[in-house]
Amino acid sequence: MKQGRILVVDDEEIARRNLSHVLEREGYEVDCAQDGAGALALLAEKPYQLLLTDLRMPGIDGLELLRQTKSRWPDTEVVMITAHANASSAVEAMSSGAFYYVEKPFRLPDVRKIVGEATQKAALKRENASLKAALDQATAAPKIISSNPEMLAVLGTAEGIASTDCCALIIGETGTGRQALARHIHEKSGRSGDFIVVSCSGQSEEALSIALFGQNEQTGAVDAAALGTLFLDEIAATPTTVQLRLMRLLQDGEYSRTGSSETLKGKSRVIAATDQDLAALAEEGQFRKDLYFRLAVVTFSLPPLRKRRGDIPLLAMHFLGRAAQRTGKSVSEIAPEAFDRLLAYGFPGNLRELENIIERGVALAPGNALTADLLPETLINPEAAPAGAAGSIKTLEELEREHILKALEHTGGNRALAAQLLGIDRVSLWRKLRRYNEES
Repeated sequence: MKQGRILVVDDEEIARRNLSHVLEREGYEVDCAQDGAGALALLAEKPYQLLLTDLRMPGIDGLELLRQTKSRWPDTEVVMITAHANASSAVEAMSSGAFYYVEKPFRLPDVRKIVGEATQKAALKRENASLKAALDQATAAPKIISSNPEMLAVLGTAEGIASTDCCALIIGETGTGRQALARHIHEKSGRSGDFIVVSCSGQSEEALSIALFGQNEQTGAVDAAALGTLFLDEIAATPTTVQLRLMRLLQDGEYSRTGSSETLKGKSRVIAATDQDLAALAEEGQFRKDLYFRLAVVTFSLPPLRKRRGDIPLLAMHFLGRAAQRTGKSVSEIAPEAFDRLLAYGFPGNLRELENIIERGVALAPGNALTADLLPETLINPEAAPAGAAGSIKTLEELEREHILKALEHTGGNRALAAQLLGIDRVSLWRKLRRYNEES
C-alpha cells in the first residue's frame, strides 16, 4: 500500500533519480519535475502530500515555488533542499511555510525521518478536514453524532415513533446520551410544547411529587410539559406512591396537584430513562409492573462508548469545536498520538467523560493542536491490565490474534481505526484477518 504521494523537484536528473528511488523503496508514490513550472503543472493535476524542492533552479526557484504551493495548495507540506544554504534563505523558507530546510549533502536516515513527519502532518490535516466535513454533515441533521450501526438503528427507530404519542423507555449507562436521545425524539415530534426534564433520584417523595404535579396553585412539570414532552430521568428511583400517580397519568391522562382534589388533564408525552434493568426490578417487585409496561411501549438501549469506538474521532472533533468556541481558543486539531490514547481508553463515563477530557485539553493547549501530553494521567500512563489467571501459556500468534480481534471489537469493526490502534498498516491487518478466516 502506498503511504502517500510526493513530488520531487530538482534541475539535476541524478538528484531527482536518487531521491525518487529512496522514497519509492519507503512505499511512497513519487513524481518528478525538473523545474518550478513543471512542478506547478503537476500540482494542478493531482494532490500531493509533500513537495521536496531544490532551492536554486532556473525560472521559478524553490522559494517562489514554495510560496505558490502554500497559497494554492495549503495542505501540501514543503521541504526545501539546497546545497547553497544560508541563514537568510532558511528564515525566508520557514517563514513562507516550509516544513523543513535540509542542507546538502544530507544523510538518508534524516531525510526519511523528515519525510515521514511531513507526510504524517499532511495526513493529519486531511483526517481533521474529513472529520470536520463529516461532523458538519452530521450536525446539519440529527444532533446525535454517530456512524455506529447500533446507534444508527436506535436513531431510525426514534425518528419512526417521534410523531406518535406513545411512551418510550431509554436504557443506558450514565453519560451515554439518554437525555440527548429523548430531546431528539421531542424535536422530531413536531410537538408545540416544551421539553421538560425531571430527575427522579436525589429527591424526597414529597419534593418529587411537587416537582412533577405541583402543589395547590403551584404548577409542576406535568403542567409545564403540556403539548410537549416530559422526560423522567433515573425513573427507577421513583418512590412507590409517585409511581402510582404516574400510572394514573399514563393510563387515564389525569392527575391532581399535591394537596388538591381537583382532577386535571395531562397533555404531555412521557419519556423515561434509567441505567438499571427496569424489567428485572419490576419482576422483583421493586418497581410497578403496570407502570413499567406503560413506559416501555418502545424501549431503546444505548450502547456505551467503549462499544462504539468508531465514533470517538467524530465525537472528539465535535467536542473540540465546541470547547474552542467556548474558550475563544484556536485549537482545531487532535494529534495522532492523542487519538491513539483516546481510542485505547475504556471511557467509564462515556460521552460525558470524553467531552470533559477534550475540554480540558483545549483549555491547556498552548497552540492549535490537542496533543497527547494534554490528556489526563489515566490516558497518558494507563495502569497495567490485571494478570490473567494461571493456566497454559498461549503462543505469541494466539495472543496476537486475540489482540487484533479485541481491537476490532473496540473499534466497532472499523479496520482503519483498528490498524491505527494496533500500530500496523491496514494492508497487514487485512492479510492477518484473511489468514484467520482461512484457518477457521
